Amino acid sequence: MRNARIVAAIAAALGLGILATPAGAAEYVMKFGIPTVNDAQNHYLLEYKDALEKASNGRIEVQVYPASQLGAIPVEIQGVQLGSIQAFMAPVDFFTGIDPRFSVFAAPMLFKDEAQAAKAIHDPALEPKILALAESKGLVGMAMMSVGASHYAAKKPILRLSDFKGKKLRINGSELERAKMAKLGATGIAMALSEVMPALDQGVIDGTISGFAVFVPFKMNTLVHVVTVTNDTMLISIAMVSKRWLDGLPPDLQKLVLETGKKLEPEGQAFALDILKKLQQQWIDMGGEVHPLPPEDMAEMRRLLTPVGEEVTKSQPAVHDFYEEVRAAAAKN
Repeated sequence: MRNARIVAAIAAALGLGILATPAGAAEYVMKFGIPTVNDAQNHYLLEYKDALEKASNGRIEVQVYPASQLGAIPVEIQGVQLGSIQAFMAPVDFFTGIDPRFSVFAAPMLFKDEAQAAKAIHDPALEPKILALAESKGLVGMAMMSVGASHYAAKKPILRLSDFKGKKLRINGSELERAKMAKLGATGIAMALSEVMPALDQGVIDGTISGFAVFVPFKMNTLVHVVTVTNDTMLISIAMVSKRWLDGLPPDLQKLVLETGKKLEPEGQAFALDILKKLQQQWIDMGGEVHPLPPEDMAEMRRLLTPVGEEVTKSQPAVHDFYEEVRAAAAKN
């Protein structure tokens, strides 16, 4: 069953639309998009589909659309706000335009690793605040996951800290990412995930910042060979539900939609952490290399990047206050 669902998700990513079946007897359809495929986000959505359809006795059909099938990331987010797309899951950076407080997770050196990031974001004093950040803008947070570190890959490999200089690297688009790139002597270019491979191929960018959950399923080994690991920034993903759509459901189904997503969060988080080593090994098996920066370069990187979060957020009181809350949760966990 699991293999069949994964095959269906991959087929959907190729445009075959196997999971996007007609609603049939369902009273409501929930189109759920993600920009990736065959990763922790995809796993969570497939589990959610099974659980919600069963819990609702078929009253809600969940249609899973991986690999940006419903449009580029900004288009899907807008669709959720309007209610034409019912749910979307992606790294929180992409929601910065909705509320700038989402950007704090792009601050480098905020977390020491993926496990600490997971503990911090699920802190009971912090997580409800994160999930509620965009509710006034039509997006209801349902669940969150720490999905891995953000790594670097370029056509001309980054083997030393000095190799960042002059490079144009794709980023998600936050000011914190741009500031981080500037500190390293590089330029951050905001770009949707669906545009990265053509941009790399055409030389529009020299490389990209992504996780192995992107490098492997999107087969980026055809254009880049070395992934440089620094663990300076962790990727945090959030599942958002359309408030407009949610408000139109009967109260029992409203509750079920959110409770089902929250109930699956612990298993989804465990899967996300477990799959990281497997994805890294898959990258190696595909012929790619994994390159950690030398210790002396990492020490210099920490010196350069540790102040970025404070420097960028200090002129934005609400963002800075939230940054301090996240830092406190990280320190506590």
